[in-house]
Amino acid sequence: MRLFYLCAVLLAMVVLSGCAAPKVKLFPDATEPLREFTLEGKKKGKVLIVSVRGIISGSPRQGLLSAQPSMVQEIVGQLKRAEQDKQIKAVLLKIDSPGGTVTASDVLYHEIMAFKSRSKAKVVVMMMNVAASGGYYMALPADYIMAHPTSVTGSIGVIFMRPQVADLMGKIGVDVEVSKSGENKDMGSPFRRSTDQEQEIMQDLTDAMGDRFLELVAQHRTLTSEALADVATARIYLAEEARKLGLVDEVGYLSDAVTKAKSLAELPADAKVVVYRRTRYADDNWYNDAVNQVTGPGAALVKIDWPVPSAALKPGFYYLWTAGAGN
Repeated sequence: MRLFYLCAVLLAMVVLSGCAAPKVKLFPDATEPLREFTLEGKKKGKVLIVSVRGIISGSPRQGLLSAQPSMVQEIVGQLKRAEQDKQIKAVLLKIDSPGGTVTASDVLYHEIMAFKSRSKAKVVVMMMNVAASGGYYMALPADYIMAHPTSVTGSIGVIFMRPQVADLMGKIGVDVEVSKSGENKDMGSPFRRSTDQEQEIMQDLTDAMGDRFLELVAQHRTLTSEALADVATARIYLAEEARKLGLVDEVGYLSDAVTKAKSLAELPADAKVVVYRRTRYADDNWYNDAVNQVTGPGAALVKIDWPVPSAALKPGFYYLWTAGAGN
């Protein structure tokens, strides 16, 4: 009991101290500016590592009591900053993502292409656990794609997801009345079954977005017609099979990707490898994906994030491998 009261008093003191300088944030808000930290190297020229982890979205990432910048905002912000530093000759995108929304994936594809054009920097992709669907889509502009030996990639296609509760509503005696200005205005409504015409329209939209994905793969990668036909089934592949098809250039480890980035950018072996973070981490290295979590003086004491299962995704079109979305 004494321990409980002691903890309560300490927590109250921490909360109250947030009202006076120095300020203590109870919950992270990611308002601290990004700073550059060197992970290794001393010579001129830099390789910037940018981590891409989670579902690709343009929406802020929600925690229990706080929100973090969206993945799109975060990555574009890092690319914009890198563009201003002429010493950054290569960017290594470390991707661990099952994909995400069609538009967010396409925005990142576009921004990476624009970054390459403006900065003339080389871009290398290192696939980690998963780089599927939209995770692969955003990798297409890279000058070189490497996959970890156990990476899962592929799932090159689009899926339209929406809930369907019409049967449940019928069982519990609930109905929805709709007034609409056009016959297709409530197309895709979860409250009724789609007509054959509506299903055909939705399939046409899905096929068009899937075709765009395949066209970009054909544009950026050298695949045989047989390989492209296999990829069009939207199946997933392990790293070595993806290499044989031409989806990736090499199977290796993160250290190999760093070496390749330096080589493509014609940098010395001891060139700097840097990251953008909001705080310094003890024993920091390439495998640290943290960007937004603030620690140290003025740090947040509590940060709770909820996982996002695929069933919780909003209705819409996705470049997403749904089986990997619950990680």
